[in-house]
Amino acid sequence: MIGRYYTTIVKRHSHLVLPLGVIIGLIVIVVPLPTPIMDLLITLNITISITILLVSMYVENPTKFSVFPSILLLSSFFRLTLNIASTRLILTRGDMGQAAAGQVIRAFGQFVAQGGFQVGIVLFLIIIAVQFVVINHGAVRTSEVTARFTLDALPGKQMSIDADLSAGIIDEKEAKARRQELVAESEFYGAMDGAIRFTARDALASLLITIIDIVVGLIIGVVFKGKPIGWAAQNYTVLTVGDGLVSAIPALFISLAGGIISTRAAAKSNLGEEITSQILYDHRPWLISSAALLGFSLVPGLPGIPFATFGLLAGALAYVTYKQKSIDAKRIEKRPPEAKPPERIETLMRLDPLELEVGYGLIRLVDESQGGDLLSRIKAIRRQFALDLGLIVPPVRIRDNLELGPNEYRILLRGSSVGGSKVLLEHYLAMNPGNVVEEVEGMETIEPTFGLPALWISEEQRERALLAGYTVVDPSTIIATHLSEIIKTHADELLTRQDVQNILDQVSETHPKLVEELGANNVGLGLLSKVLKGLLRERVSIRDRVSILEAVADAITMTRDPAMIVELVRMRLGRMICMQYRTPEGELPVFALSPDVEELINNAVQTTEQRSYLALEPDKAEQLVGKLRETIDSVQSESVPVVLCSARIRRHLRYLIERFIPNVVVLSHNEIPSDLKIQSLGVISLQ
Repeated sequence: MIGRYYTTIVKRHSHLVLPLGVIIGLIVIVVPLPTPIMDLLITLNITISITILLVSMYVENPTKFSVFPSILLLSSFFRLTLNIASTRLILTRGDMGQAAAGQVIRAFGQFVAQGGFQVGIVLFLIIIAVQFVVINHGAVRTSEVTARFTLDALPGKQMSIDADLSAGIIDEKEAKARRQELVAESEFYGAMDGAIRFTARDALASLLITIIDIVVGLIIGVVFKGKPIGWAAQNYTVLTVGDGLVSAIPALFISLAGGIISTRAAAKSNLGEEITSQILYDHRPWLISSAALLGFSLVPGLPGIPFATFGLLAGALAYVTYKQKSIDAKRIEKRPPEAKPPERIETLMRLDPLELEVGYGLIRLVDESQGGDLLSRIKAIRRQFALDLGLIVPPVRIRDNLELGPNEYRILLRGSSVGGSKVLLEHYLAMNPGNVVEEVEGMETIEPTFGLPALWISEEQRERALLAGYTVVDPSTIIATHLSEIIKTHADELLTRQDVQNILDQVSETHPKLVEELGANNVGLGLLSKVLKGLLRERVSIRDRVSILEAVADAITMTRDPAMIVELVRMRLGRMICMQYRTPEGELPVFALSPDVEELINNAVQTTEQRSYLALEPDKAEQLVGKLRETIDSVQSESVPVVLCSARIRRHLRYLIERFIPNVVVLSHNEIPSDLKIQSLGVISLQ
């Protein structure tokens, strides 16, 4: 109970530890310390450094020790404050003997300088050299390389997460956790790149302080205190070496911890377990080492006992490792056979591409005998998609679900819910388009498809709402519109390889040579599927299948990158793409990018051997999206907003803004027919 009580108090006031530590450090710099306090602080410094070193060894993942860069800075600050305090004691009280700066400094100085103060100086310089030249230099270089490669790999890792999410391998929760882990990793190694340099400068500061202590101490002892030069050299050197060691040893531990953290890779165990398991993985290296050491023990002139001892030890490790592998192998062989697989139940696991689940209160909407017209509306939707997008929408399975509320419905895509809401029978949904002349009363709600504010009104109010300027729809229209928009949004997910094969079969009936050429160029169903999905993702119709396949046949001679092929196909379909966004006057209203925005995005496009991607800084991306939304919102237009840009950045710009402004269409200059008039609605600029 007492331990829990004090633990609770510490946790409650943990936010005060850092400010109090900094304040104490400032006090140590300004106020002369009694030697017992100095001994206590030096011991605390050694304790902290050992603890940090052990934590770095036991942590499984470097990012789990995310405060380590800050600890490097604070530990360097703490050591330097102790250096200042000890230097003050040595220079002001050094004539009082070797206990002038405390018992800890005297003990370190006398222990190391037993063979003379020259030995102490040499040992101190060796420790500084090892710390600065070897450990610090290697840790700094490792941190630089790790930070650079981590940041360079960030866009690719983000795209990999997005790809796994799109493929359904992971869900949104796991994707969010991976993104947070990715951000934490990049921030950690970026901070380590700078923080690790504190340890290098710390070693130089210790060396400089040591030189100052010895030189100035001799001057003060001989000139001002009147001590003999031999006594002053012995006394001040012992104190200085002791001071240097109590500072250099903790600094060496911290530098070693920094090197361990910088060189660690993500693992499921601590460093000691990793080293043991990997070094003892195979018995053959230990067997060869044993033979070599035993051979050295037989060489005349070499001490035989040490070589023989470690040779036998290596042989024992080889034997233990070999026996352990044999035991593990037998254990695997004796493992009982796996249980027989259960009976095949694939038929129960089959998922429909599209499903519409309704509560029992909405069954009448799909029952034609009760006047329901939802089935006929869905048939019309499938027919319209075939005409508009060239996509054969799979049949929509409609079934009742008792888990839903009476007036609820839910739309599922391959078993996953992608939309749903509640509708009121015997009511109508009234939406204000912004020009109503009279308000009507009703139950406030949100239109499920586009998220617009709306009202549920009774049948008696319907005529009045229409006269007032409201858009009024019935429950069947609400569900049908919602379903249509979801199909449009997820059209690329509905296209399967079998659908692509059906397209090829139909085209081969009228254009057999075209299909033969695609086969000769190794254009498989996977590549064609990616191209068609890329078009559908931006709501480009794939109805003109012959033109699309001819464009693919031409593009495949230049690249096999599906994204680049999509861009080349879009250029071939440019007229068809632009026609759907024309005004009644035959003009194409567009928002153009200013030269500085074009240059910014173009410079951010990174190209590798496999693909190209946009590596735009997050703040610039956020600013660009904000300016784009602001410019579009400032123009009153009923048409779909279209952004015009160069062909090189089109798909990257679309990928950037599709999550934030999904209804924006991005066209390239190469997709605009020469005879189509352009109407400029504004210029998007970061200025």
